[in-house]
Amino acid sequence: MSGATRSERPTGRFRRMIDRLSSSQEELHSEELQKDALSVGCTRICDCGDRQIVTVTGSLRTVTLRPRAGVPALEAELFDGSAALDVVWLGRRSINGIEPGRKIIASGRISMNHGRPVLFNPKYELRPVGQE
Repeated sequence: MSGATRSERPTGRFRRMIDRLSSSQEELHSEELQKDALSVGCTRICDCGDRQIVTVTGSLRTVTLRPRAGVPALEAELFDGSAALDVVWLGRRSINGIEPGRKIIASGRISMNHGRPVLFNPKYELRPVGQE
């Protein structure tokens, strides 16, 4: 029998097509976000370290109002396909354009809070709607 054995995998365009068809919607979205982060020159969230100054981009998964030490704080979870981090604006109850599903670029110093990376009061840029 002269066919491909099970351990041999098709390569090239056919393999990519099979991978895309067998991937979940979430995996495809994660892959797209990671490519986007690299194309705009941002650091992947999974590569960010404590106290490092970074510029990251991704999609906001959640946005909530959660007081911190009696001060209003707007919190959002930013996901770039590799990992997630929390973005927190202290003293803010809302910010126009900061809503779930919106893509942003955020810059600032990473800090770790309960083992999770956080950007407090970052400089940010809303990505244009339609490029999402």
